[in-house]
Amino acid sequence: MAVLRHHTKLHHHPSSNHILFTTSIRMKYLSLYLLICFISCSPSQKTIVPSWIPYDETEEIAKSAKNESSRLRYKLIQSKILDKNALWKNVAGQMKGFTEQEYEVLMPLILEQDIPTIQSHIKTGKLTYEKLTQWYLFRIVKFENDPTTALNNIIAINPTAVAEARKKDRNKTAADHPIFGMPILLKDNINTEGMATTAGANAFLNNQTGDAFIVDRLKEKGAIMLGKANLSEWANYLCLECPNGYSAVGGQTLNPYGRKIFDTGGSSSGSGSSMAANYAVAAVGSETSGSILSPASSSSVVGLKPTTGLLSRSGIVPISETFDTPGPMTRNVTDNAIMLSAMSGKDISDKASINNPPDKNYLQDFKNGYLKGLRFGVYKSYLKDSLYKISIDKIMTEGGIVIEIDPGQMSMEGFGTILNADMKKDLPAYISSHGSKSLPYKSVADIMAFNRKDSLLSIPYGDGRFDGIVKTNLSADDLKALVQKMRTNGKAYFEKPIEQHDLDVIVSMANYNAGQAAAANYPCITVPMGYKKNGEPLGITFIARPYQEDKLLRVGYAFEQATKQRKIPVGYQ
Repeated sequence: MAVLRHHTKLHHHPSSNHILFTTSIRMKYLSLYLLICFISCSPSQKTIVPSWIPYDETEEIAKSAKNESSRLRYKLIQSKILDKNALWKNVAGQMKGFTEQEYEVLMPLILEQDIPTIQSHIKTGKLTYEKLTQWYLFRIVKFENDPTTALNNIIAINPTAVAEARKKDRNKTAADHPIFGMPILLKDNINTEGMATTAGANAFLNNQTGDAFIVDRLKEKGAIMLGKANLSEWANYLCLECPNGYSAVGGQTLNPYGRKIFDTGGSSSGSGSSMAANYAVAAVGSETSGSILSPASSSSVVGLKPTTGLLSRSGIVPISETFDTPGPMTRNVTDNAIMLSAMSGKDISDKASINNPPDKNYLQDFKNGYLKGLRFGVYKSYLKDSLYKISIDKIMTEGGIVIEIDPGQMSMEGFGTILNADMKKDLPAYISSHGSKSLPYKSVADIMAFNRKDSLLSIPYGDGRFDGIVKTNLSADDLKALVQKMRTNGKAYFEKPIEQHDLDVIVSMANYNAGQAAAANYPCITVPMGYKKNGEPLGITFIARPYQEDKLLRVGYAFEQATKQRKIPVGYQ
């Protein structure tokens, strides 16, 4: 029997003389009892829904206020909007026949395993899509219903996920795409039928929609949408100094490698955190500038930021049509390639997708020795970082040719103006074309007005970025000229060293060069490269020319296999 871990430390409530339990004895045993019944009651017994009891987080908030990083100074951790018990009710209705013993028995077949391995277990009969889906649902409740392990990275659960999995079990064929039957989590700015798409915002709490284009692609290949992942609200384009991973709907996403100690990165924080904790087979994030690369690095997972347009943006709550792109976030490169393959497809309603080159085969046979003979541009200044230096030495050991580069500084002047001008027109366009018909908003200003009716609930960290959007006035011609200037500067930043040294890829870290890559529209992949002395993850990032995602996947796989740096976070094993 897996036992939930609870602390029983006492502290004084600031507004009362009586002593409160941070997590009371009553809560400890009630939660444990409910979980036991949830997973192991006999079919003749009535299923008892697991119960979440909000806890007093005063002490945690006070402690975070002393953090040297403003990104880790929290005003709240638990959502004041999301009803976790409604999530658990959706889960409980899908767990008939699944026991705690099965969770333990199936763990070696699922935990940290890649998609081909899981599919092989399905093929041999050791596992079914139904049990796979139930296993992940059980795991989410196990950790997210415990205040000492909850990561607040799940916003919604698909109430029909297990029923869909049963259909997959009945209808599987030898010709199925590898994503068939795999439970996937979607960042909650991606439209999904049957689950609201909130972008983390109270204003979008009831934004019921159809499926985004990429969700259609996943579903037509047989993937199961398990639920929605938390995010930095409005994809991190709401407030100026708010923590990464915070949203009004989802609360504060936490990092499983160090809850309230390490940053989650933003804005695809829930997608990264949930992958690190093994809450699904794979997840989808989105990036404007660093929003996949940053949380992938922070969560020791693989994150691919594709060339804008390679994957459709239709049905995704936007910041900027110039820079936005969805992308896969997975625990390994093989699964990343499978996800990219499953989501790909030209979308005539997305003008950035229309001129895409012919589809490539991302499901190629990866080779361990692929780094040999490739030419890598390495930032000279980054070699001071020990993990980066060790990784570059490993690339050389594998036969890669390393050239130190110093591209200098690139002016990012006007980047924020582009984001402001784009979101000012793109968000209303999304509401009109892809949002729920019940949404009453016609502009960003309308949403600001809604938020300010109850700022403590909707915008506790303010709305400084939204204020900047409303104040930005740029003509279409001026915006076009600014975008062209940014593209030219971005391409020059990378092309000068690439052409001078005949480079295959440029090697960065985390989201250090995400802004330049966004400006140039160059794809990037982040792969785990190790952990700092304090245990905080850090990823290595490979950057290539547009539409060279296949090359990045091969490089990422070869590096991954040569180093095998990813470790599951302690406490989530």
